[in-house]
Amino acid sequence: MSNKNYRPIRISDQIQIELDALIRHRMKDPRLGAVTITAVLVTRDYSHATIYVNSYLGRESLLRSLTALKDGAGFLRIHLRHELRLRTIPELHFKEDDTLDRADRINELLQLSRQELDQYPETQVEDFSDH
Repeated sequence: MSNKNYRPIRISDQIQIELDALIRHRMKDPRLGAVTITAVLVTRDYSHATIYVNSYLGRESLLRSLTALKDGAGFLRIHLRHELRLRTIPELHFKEDDTLDRADRINELLQLSRQELDQYPETQVEDFSDH
């Protein structure tokens, strides 16, 4: 694979590292709680970056933090310009990372399915492999 194919991954990783440091050390917004940047996805032309965040303090804290991050996106973008060596600094779009919530919901549904199956006696399934 050529080096060019790895560039979006490298840029996403670099943005994630720099944003994490900026959020922890430079942002002073009182609405900002403890957030974790879980992923950064950049568009092909590097004009937009979607930053997925989560918080171990709960959804209410996460929503307040998302508001602070969205309001501070310009501030963060200006500081990224000084840290990144890119021709274009992407516009930053912060979103809630709901991966863990979706995984929990899938686990709940699987558990319900198992419980429903346990309520019925085992039925014999015909074996059609000989036909």
